[in-house]
Amino acid sequence: MKAIAVEPGAGDPVVVEKPVPEPATGEALVRTLRVGVDGTDHEVIRGAHGELPAGSDRLVLGHEAVGVVEDPNGTDLERGDVVAPTVRRPPNGTNEYFERGEPDMAPEGAYLERGIVGAHGFMAEYFTSPAETLVPVPPELAELGFLVEPISITEKALEHAQAARSTIHWEPESAIVLGNGSLGLVTLAMFEEVLDIERTYCLGKRDRPDPSIDLIDDLGATYIDSRETSVPEIPDAHESMDLVYEATGYAKHPFDTVEALAPNGVGALVGVPDDWSFEIDGGRLHRELVLHNKALVGTVNSNRGHFEAAVDTLTSIPEWVTDDLVTGVYGLEEFERAFERNESVIKTAVEFDTR
Repeated sequence: MKAIAVEPGAGDPVVVEKPVPEPATGEALVRTLRVGVDGTDHEVIRGAHGELPAGSDRLVLGHEAVGVVEDPNGTDLERGDVVAPTVRRPPNGTNEYFERGEPDMAPEGAYLERGIVGAHGFMAEYFTSPAETLVPVPPELAELGFLVEPISITEKALEHAQAARSTIHWEPESAIVLGNGSLGLVTLAMFEEVLDIERTYCLGKRDRPDPSIDLIDDLGATYIDSRETSVPEIPDAHESMDLVYEATGYAKHPFDTVEALAPNGVGALVGVPDDWSFEIDGGRLHRELVLHNKALVGTVNSNRGHFEAAVDTLTSIPEWVTDDLVTGVYGLEEFERAFERNESVIKTAVEFDTR
């Protein structure tokens, strides 16, 4: 079978030949339909994130996948089921985090991540996966099932933000997404179309005309250009935010978030920055957190429950939003186009097969 693999930090992805995997006991064989490309893939490609599987010189990419069960292999799945795979796997059999159903809470060293850390991904014509890691997707959403994984990241972030305010009445009326990449935009769509937050904003660094800004406008949100208005200036320029969703990986933004939050507000941090030392007024930030009951929560990955919630959310996002969000789906013969990065690109995917 054909797969798309990379030697992290040493070149561009290439098509390689690999044998069709044999499912082990408890696993199913899945025929891949589509696999999304996101910022993490690009970090892996340039060698800034991730880890090769033991004994391999290349990593098969892809952690945002949807496929069709080809061989249930004695599991409760059925041939033809459309499924989206979760990402994390235990490194040595199992551990307490996986046994509790909380692989997303496992610390470094206690997990592998398909297509990212120590395990081959889903960007191949077939893959195998334990049945409990394969989340059913309605057949009518098969073409969009690769969006389940990124939506699940936001499902978890919102769950943790809500948990941080579970002791009080908290219904955010204002919210901002920092970052107008694909994850930021699908999150903005969730804020507008699913959560029905009254006033929404999105921070970016692009000039009009631009497809991401067009989508922000069409969603009814307000676009804020970070070159004109910095995050700490947002309360004066617009309003303080009940909820901030940071999806940039820009190391200053978590500290800026404290300044942008309204009293009792929560900042959910999902970006992963490179190392960077800079000065901050720690006393001021500490006071803001304490005197105004503000909170920051960091979150990474997601578990099966978040994937299941993401499937429900995907059914609620209007078709016009996903049409505008997904700017390119490419077959193997032109897979390189799925990895292009320019201002016309929002979300892309590689298509291996159709239902």
